[in-house]
Formats: sequence, structure tokens, C-alpha cells
Amino acid sequence: MSNTNASFSPLQHVDQFRTQLEKLERLGHAQSGTIIDFTEFDEETEQLLQETFGDTYEYVETYALATMAEAEALVNMPESAQESLSQDLPQKAFQQRRQVLHAVLAELEGLEKEKKPSL
Repeated sequence: MSNTNASFSPLQHVDQFRTQLEKLERLGHAQSGTIIDFTEFDEETEQLLQETFGDTYEYVETYALATMAEAEALVNMPESAQESLSQDLPQKAFQQRRQVLHAVLAELEGLEKEKKPSL
């Protein structure tokens, strides 16, 4: 079971993380050859993770590792994807950020379903 902050509903969290994922996708579609500064995005995401799960939850650390392209084992990237991205650290970090956000969304959506009453 997740250690989410009880002051927010899972639906609110889902919406916030979907928004972050959309922002990440927009950053990822920036003109090729452009150096993208993820600093502000990463700060927003880390703050959202901490508000949602607390400072010590696994996603906080996993996301921090993903920003440095060091989270391969934690985000379960297929080996073929790891190999093709091994020389492109910015792309690798982008993919790992995306994987963490997708994992967070999946967990929050699961919590949302658990909270809905059965019909």
C-alpha cells in the first residue's frame, strides 16, 4: 500500500502527475540539437513527489537517480532500450524520468480505484 499524503485525493494527485508528464513530453519534443534545462521541471516534480509520498518514499530517490540517468534497474527499462541509450545520457535521463512518472501514475490510479465504492 502506498504512503500517500492523506490531505489530497488520489484523483488530485493523478491530475498533477499527468500534468507533469505532459510537461515532460513537451520538453522532450523541443527542437533537436537544443540543450534542454530540466532544472525547474525536476524541482517541481521532486516537490510533488515529496508532497504526495513523503521524503523517504522510493519514488523520490528513484526520480533523483533518473535525473542523472542512473535509475535503469529501478525503472525496469528493457535491456535493448538501455543499450541504445547508453551513449546518449540526456535521452536516457529523459526516458527514465518518463518511466518514473508512469509508475507513479499507475500506482495512484490503482489507489483511486481502491477508494471507489463497488457497485
